[in-house]
Amino acid sequence: MTPLDATLPVATVHHIRDTCLCLATQRAARALARRFDAALRPFGLTNGQFSLLVALNRPEPPPIGRLAPFLAMDPSTLTAAVKPLARRGLLRLVPDVEDRRSRRVQITREGVALLGQAIGAWRATHAELDAGLGEGAADALRQGLARLA
Repeated sequence: MTPLDATLPVATVHHIRDTCLCLATQRAARALARRFDAALRPFGLTNGQFSLLVALNRPEPPPIGRLAPFLAMDPSTLTAAVKPLARRGLLRLVPDVEDRRSRRVQITREGVALLGQAIGAWRATHAELDAGLGEGAADALRQGLARLA
């Protein structure tokens, strides 16, 4: 028996390719990530870093443990994502006054300023996507994804 004898029928592969929500979502997420990465590159940000800075733009800095689920990340991955932004001075880790073992993530003035500059590129990219999807489609997509999450 050769390895090719052990493959699934092509019709099965095509069925999965054409109907799998997980595969379709992963492919779309990668395409969107590339598009937003390109739009945010002039600001030295990835789409994930932009989202992290947006999530930190609040009066009270959140603890990593509360921020991670909001960003759909585990705390160790979030900690790794924070480090390059902290080195750039865009955010900082501060001790939690209620629990000294815990750290909170706080956006800096430099982070807010960079975020303010990058928002125009983010808005323009979203406007292009919304127009390309057609009226109401982007809202319907967001609502459907929210139901899945």
